[in-house]
Amino acid sequence: MTAHGTHVRVADIAKHYEGTEGPIRALEDVSFGVSEGEFVCLVGPSGCGKTTLFRIIAGLESATAGDVFLNDERVDSPTPDMGVVFQEYHLFPWRTVRGNVAFGLEKSDVAGEKRGERVDRLIELVGLEGFGDSYPKELSGGMKQRVAIARALAVDPDLLLMDEPFGAVDAQTREMLQTELLDIWRETKKTVLFVTHDVEEAVKLADRIVVMAKEPGRVREVVDVDMSRPRVRSDAEFGRYYERVLGLIRGERAV
Repeated sequence: MTAHGTHVRVADIAKHYEGTEGPIRALEDVSFGVSEGEFVCLVGPSGCGKTTLFRIIAGLESATAGDVFLNDERVDSPTPDMGVVFQEYHLFPWRTVRGNVAFGLEKSDVAGEKRGERVDRLIELVGLEGFGDSYPKELSGGMKQRVAIARALAVDPDLLLMDEPFGAVDAQTREMLQTELLDIWRETKKTVLFVTHDVEEAVKLADRIVVMAKEPGRVREVVDVDMSRPRVRSDAEFGRYYERVLGLIRGERAV
């Protein structure tokens, strides 16, 4: 997908904490951009600050230094221009699927009739037709995450920001959700920034992969994934990207 202009800009982000033995540098000089309509994955070893960076980009945590920009506007608090999906579903158990998806629209200026139409369209988009009146306790893990994605899309955000959204489901469901997410991405043309610890998932999904290193957390390299979709693990080219990214995470030189 061809991108036009930088949609998200992470500029010189640093995050320091006070530890018992002095300052802890969780992140240092983290910079990268995500262009409009692009699907970018963020990967790295445990302890590299992926979740901290996610929270800073989402406006949920402040940086020690640096800035995050969405459409050239500085992000310093949560914004409806950004739809956020976490690994944990965070659904309201007392609300139905329809009620959960509609939640973000209740404070918007979308009229009641159009609100209902949008909710129904999103429920269909994520493959939950017939489950609009079901409650979270009646849904599988994969279905709950589909509801979370639909809820994030309800306010029509510019950016879909996802933090290991498929980490809590089984492997078969995970693969199905990856395919469905790519379908949703193609249909909605959203910009997606997707945090994952799974290199195979990153190679399957991303236009580009931002590979982080740790101590302190920083960008080691940005890998362009020049492969057509759908992508399968058995392809030799897939394997080459997989090994390259894995090598970067392990601290080896790229080949």
